[in-house]
Amino acid sequence: MDRVKIGIFFGGASEEHPVSIKSAREIAGHLDAGKYEPFYVGITTDGAWRLCDGPDLSAGRPAMLSPDPGVHGLLVLDQGKYETIRLDVLLPVLHGRSGEDGAMQGLFELSGVPYVGCDVPSSALCMDKSLTYLVARSAGIATPGFRIVTAADGVDAESFTYPVFVKPARSGSSFGVSKVTGTDDLTTAVETARQYDTKVLIEEAVVGSEVGCAVLGNDLDLIVGEIDRVALSHGFFRIHQEGSPETGSENSTFVVPADIGSEARSLVQETARTLHRALGCRGLSRVDLFLLEDGSVMLNEVNTLPGMTSYSRYPRMMAAAGLPLSEVIDLLVTLALTGKLR
Repeated sequence: MDRVKIGIFFGGASEEHPVSIKSAREIAGHLDAGKYEPFYVGITTDGAWRLCDGPDLSAGRPAMLSPDPGVHGLLVLDQGKYETIRLDVLLPVLHGRSGEDGAMQGLFELSGVPYVGCDVPSSALCMDKSLTYLVARSAGIATPGFRIVTAADGVDAESFTYPVFVKPARSGSSFGVSKVTGTDDLTTAVETARQYDTKVLIEEAVVGSEVGCAVLGNDLDLIVGEIDRVALSHGFFRIHQEGSPETGSENSTFVVPADIGSEARSLVQETARTLHRALGCRGLSRVDLFLLEDGSVMLNEVNTLPGMTSYSRYPRMMAAAGLPLSEVIDLLVTLALTGKLR
């Protein structure tokens, strides 16, 4: 039986470029060589595309995904001429801007090659936290109170009740996020967020436990992983900001399965399912929530291409539910090719 020709896209021009490479390396280590023939397409921080021998951007031939569905795959430059490589499925391992926001998914749609993960609308919707909140509210899910600040807007620091979080509306991980406890620091926090996005959110600080739920599937046919809880020693959770995240964070650890009651566990999982469907997600998502003292939940954010590194939350939650990363990859590819989990 022929192996599935799978294009794995990694790197990218966003601030999450290094994380994407780590995710691609982890996936490469769990890819069944008997089932898949991988083609690694690395994207540099300058936006150049290369066909690489593995999840490493140190070398490679210039390549691109053809928007012509007749090609159904890659155009690779070799000695002044383009050769074609037909692909069966695409697996993006790209985080943040131009990878997780619908831009790459639009190219995938034009190529005609089936791909893993959310489509253009759901990717764009989940990347913009303010739009995510609006859809969540329409589905009956609570969100923090927030205000949008655009590039042309001034900020009246006296109009907010502190503390607040200031964050880019359309950026990944915790880049550009600040916790502000008083009026003096608000302007600086907004300028920090504007380094990553012209659209900024100022939202109320929520008192509660941060929990997450990994979701895999389409429509009504969904698998959810074990819940995790972010245990903080101080400050606030800042993912991918550490110098060496593989060795742990200076202020947080993950408890998987989360040390919460069965009723809270069921509520978190059902809320994650509801949000995955309401936002039009397919394939995979990681839904991050706040578990409040009264037992209710509130949305934090939804990631449509969560990290797949050795220390990432999504594969840990799935592994705790009995699905190792190799099986998660198989299910995601099956979903992309057939629309069904099995």
